[in-house]
Order: sequence, then structure tokens, then C-alpha cells
Amino acid sequence: MSNEYPDLIRLCIGGERRTGGDGQTLPVENPATGEVIGRVAAATAGDTEAAAQSSARGFREWSATPAFRRYGLMRDAARLLRERAETVARLITLEQGKPLREARAEVALASDLIEWFAEEARRLYGRVIPSRQEGVTQTVMPHPVGPTAAFTPWNFPINQAVRKVSAALAAGCSIVLKGPEETPASCAELVQAFHDAGVPVGVVNLLYGNPADISSALIAHPAIRKISFTGSTAVGKHLASLAGRHMKRATMELGGHSPVIVTRDADVAAVIELIAAAKFRNAGQVCVSPTRFIVHEDIAADFTEAFVAKARALTLGSGLDEATGMGPLVNEKRRAAVRSIVADALDRGARLASGGAPVDGPGYFFEPTVLVDVPVSARIMNEEPFGPVAPIVTFAEIEEAVAETNRLDYGLAAYAFARDPQDLARLRSGVEAGMLTINHLGLSHPELPFGGIKDSGIGSEGGEEALEAYTYPRLVTERAIA
Repeated sequence: MSNEYPDLIRLCIGGERRTGGDGQTLPVENPATGEVIGRVAAATAGDTEAAAQSSARGFREWSATPAFRRYGLMRDAARLLRERAETVARLITLEQGKPLREARAEVALASDLIEWFAEEARRLYGRVIPSRQEGVTQTVMPHPVGPTAAFTPWNFPINQAVRKVSAALAAGCSIVLKGPEETPASCAELVQAFHDAGVPVGVVNLLYGNPADISSALIAHPAIRKISFTGSTAVGKHLASLAGRHMKRATMELGGHSPVIVTRDADVAAVIELIAAAKFRNAGQVCVSPTRFIVHEDIAADFTEAFVAKARALTLGSGLDEATGMGPLVNEKRRAAVRSIVADALDRGARLASGGAPVDGPGYFFEPTVLVDVPVSARIMNEEPFGPVAPIVTFAEIEEAVAETNRLDYGLAAYAFARDPQDLARLRSGVEAGMLTINHLGLSHPELPFGGIKDSGIGSEGGEEALEAYTYPRLVTERAIA
């Protein structure tokens, strides 16, 4: 066990830190070494039931708490998380593998997200609708939908959870958070910050364990009224169908395959400086990671050369080493998946420009990889790679680039770099994605919507749009009686 890492991460139900009902635990690995550094408690069916009931009790108190009070408690939670930032960042790096500077940025953004949603709690305004009759008032006010259940992944153990928790709490909802077993300690620290800030018992509950068992139980539970999930499209569709069966609201932030269009007049050096860092951030394990590079044929050679240079310059190693440029993949399963998708591309005629293989030694490292001449039939052009692999293809006319961008059923994020006004207009109007960033990187700010279309999901987890799914409009129409 690591002396920096807790021996056991517990569930949190009704404000109580506890082991699972049958005492079972799951191992937690450091992906940079492959060693077990701690264990996490696994919830039983009884624990899941207790969490749902606790959330129902917490909702009754929290929904009646004045918005200004909710705002203050959430602000305190953000402050506490900032004060603990270095400790939490080190936990993220130990259990997830990303470099410390990325982990610190994740905690900083999490604090900002809590603060932003806290401010929104004070601005859940309603409206008065003019009546057709004398003496009648008609008001519409947003009301919290009820206890919610949220399911979050391991790649951003704080920031995937904090969006759901913060939006729920701002709206006046309680929440049962099913955290990631691979990265449980940092998620537990997030929940602890809310508890230490004084958020009432039962408002934020935390479970770990068998994902299928917990999700099916919570979605079907009569106390739970809203579902939020971040993860793969296949799992998201299954959970959405369960939610629909029980008439539960659902927000789904699912898989993506984010295209990057680079036109002939783009500044190659400036583009590479931004986009290579985005590609290899968190070893490519990012839902909005750039995954298909669609580059104009006139600049493709220069673009590839510069991209390869960036990839080869990255220092691989433990995220705790400040010199590390890219950490490991989260586990051997993920590394095997990346190796398989690269091998498939090469078998279909792609050429390897750089990298392409696992790194010998401890941990789950994979070389930063650049592929060229990648056929559309290759899996990497159709499946989210979720790893440090950049396939580069070329185009001649802007319509070809837009067509390739829209070819897949994904529509989460897209990136474009261009100067020509006509190209820019075509990109703005033609790219099918929930989020499009042009000539810079700017997708994850708290005030911006965050979500996709098509198979990439339903709803938003950022901006004021995020609160819509946690509230419903209550109409009260009333005639005054003398």
C-alpha cells in the first residue's frame, strides 16, 4: 500500500463513512507501476437501498433550504477543495496516472465549477405570465425534480462528478453518486468537501461497487427522479432505456470522435502547439480529445512532421515527476485496446509515423503515436480510440472535410482552424457537434454548455442549460377572492 494513499476508501451514506454490508473490497492500482496501492469498499444491494433512502430524506431538507443558504454552503465547499488541492491532485495522479500539473488543473476547475453553480443557485428565477382574466395571477417557478443518481467515469474522477453534484445541489436536489472504482479516493475527497462545508446529511451520498447492479437498482428506485451518466455510448443507451422504462429524466454525456479540421491557410506551428497538447493530455483518455485530424493536402506534410516532433519530445513517466509530459493509460485493458486499434489501422494500410507500441517495463504506458494515410475503413476512424493515437487524413475542398466530420453518428466536440471567411462560415453552419471551437481551445469553462448530439448524448452538463434537467417548471395560476 502507498503511504500517500488511503488503505481503504469507504462508501458514504447518510453522512456516515462505512464499509460495504458484506465487507467486500476491490483493489485500486497505480497505473504508473501496476501495483495495488489501496482498496475500495463495494456496496451491496442493501447499501444501495440505504443510499437511495438517505437521498430521499436529504432532498426534503435541501429542497426547503433557501437558495442563498445553498449558495453559501457550496461556496464553502469550493474553498475547502482549493485548500486541499495539492493533496487531492496527488491522489488523482496516484490512482489515475495523469501528470500532477493536469491533476492540479482538474481540481482548480472543479472548484470553479462549484462556485459557478453556487452563483446560479441564487438565479433560478421564475416568471409572471400576464393573465387573460382580471384578478388572476400566473407564475412559473423552477422546482427541484427530486433525488438524483449520477454515474461517473475514471478519466476525470473529480470533474466528471463535480458537474453533476454541483448542478443537482444548486437546483435543490440531493444526489447518490456512483463513483469510479479505478479512481475512488479523489472522488471521495470531493464528497468530503461538501460534507465539511455543512451540506446536510443525506444530500450527497457516495457508492462504489458493481456498476450494473448499482445502476439498475438506483434507476428503478421510486425515490430517484433524475439520472445523469458519463461514459460509453453503448452503456449510455442501456441506462437511458432503463430510465425511460421508469419515466426518469436522463442526461447522457457519451462517447465522441472529435474531428480536427485544419485548412490550407492555418498557421501550422500555432495549431500544433495547441492541438498536440490536447491530443496527448491525459494520454488521450478524454471524452473531447481530438481524434481525427483532417488536414488540407497542401500542408499535410508540414503538419505531420511537426506533430511527430511533438509526440517524440514527450517524456513518459510517473505523473508525480514534474518532468513527465504524459502518464500511463489507466490499466492493461485500456492499453490492450489501444494496441489493437493501432494494429488494425496498420493492417488496413495506414503508415506509422511515430510510436505505435506499448512501453516495456512497469505500468501501462503506450508510446505517443501518429498514423498517416489511414483508410476510412480502419477502426480508429470509426471507434473512439481513447488513447494517445493521432490518425491524420487529408482533404482538398472544405466540403470533403465537413463531410468526413459528419460521417459518424458521434457529435460531441469538434475543432477547426481556418482564416478564410467562407471556410469559417461553412464550418460554423455545417459541422454537426454539440460543441465547436474554432482557432482556439475553449470547451470546458463552467459557464458554457457541455454536451453532444446524436450518439454522443442528451442534454448539457455545463452552463445554465445544465440546471434545466434538475428542475421542472411549476405553474401556479390563482384567482384573488375578496
